[in-house]
Amino acid sequence: MLKLRRRLIDTARYMGDHDLCVGTSGNLSVRAEQDGRRGYLITPTGMRYGDLNPEDIVFMAMDGARASPSVKAPKNLRAPSSEWRFHRDIYARRPEAGAVLHAHSPFAVSLSCLRGDIPPFHYMIARFGGDSVRCARYATFGTQALSDAAQEALEGRNACLLANHGQIVHGRDLEQALALGIELEALCEQYWRARQIGEPILLGSEEMRAVLEKFGAYGQTA
Repeated sequence: MLKLRRRLIDTARYMGDHDLCVGTSGNLSVRAEQDGRRGYLITPTGMRYGDLNPEDIVFMAMDGARASPSVKAPKNLRAPSSEWRFHRDIYARRPEAGAVLHAHSPFAVSLSCLRGDIPPFHYMIARFGGDSVRCARYATFGTQALSDAAQEALEGRNACLLANHGQIVHGRDLEQALALGIELEALCEQYWRARQIGEPILLGSEEMRAVLEKFGAYGQTA
């Protein structure tokens, strides 16, 4: 568990290195089990990633209870990220999700303020499970309403935008979640830049269907 806590901190710091977050914005989690309870480790609220120590990472059980990383420090429990609800709900509904990343990355935030989906302007949109990246309806941060909106936008997808807020991605592990977060921000920037010139020509449904089929067997198999 200590090793996983350290990997979570390292990945959170990489989010800053790749301009996915500033200050204490965003959050990150990974599935975990502690003392026989299934749940997830999540970054604490209001702390800079560069200041985190393994004991600052919060274990959350699936019922919403939090637990100390050590019996030696039961009074030093950190509060979890205010967005712990959508992390919990993603893990509950998506068994393939091993890690969840939420970022206030600049281009994802910019597009989320337009409250529109990202259409198939580029075939790599298929990397996120469909022919678009949806934008969830607006809800106040840290609420169950926001989690419900995110779950709806994530149906059949591994990423979405949150209106006037940012991005969420989930991957099989921390490494994939980070890679997806970086890739989504890159696509947001490309779409933003294309729209400065004109209206992008979108790929059709047949073209995207072909890409999605190819992506089913894409990558290393060994």
